[in-house]
Amino acid sequence: MQIKYYYVYIATNKINNVLYTGVTNNLVRRIYEHREKLVPGFTSQYNISKLVWFEVYEDIKEAINREKQIKGGSRKKKLDLIKSFNPSFEDLYENIV
Repeated sequence: MQIKYYYVYIATNKINNVLYTGVTNNLVRRIYEHREKLVPGFTSQYNISKLVWFEVYEDIKEAINREKQIKGGSRKKKLDLIKSFNPSFEDLYENIV
């Protein structure tokens, strides 16, 4: 049986002033969708195109719980999480494709 992976991620816009937290089973595809504005809604409206943080899980329930925990946290907690992993807010997309 092949192991499936699930990703909890935070993406932002070019000037890092809007944060979006999501969960997916295909991080490359999902960030591509954000970058190309293929899905109408919040991420298209606010130009969310830059991956700045992610974690990998083998259990979808754990990933969803982590996403909810992050979404329920303050903006400061999200920024601290990003800065601990990616202090310069580099776009991590090129590292995962």
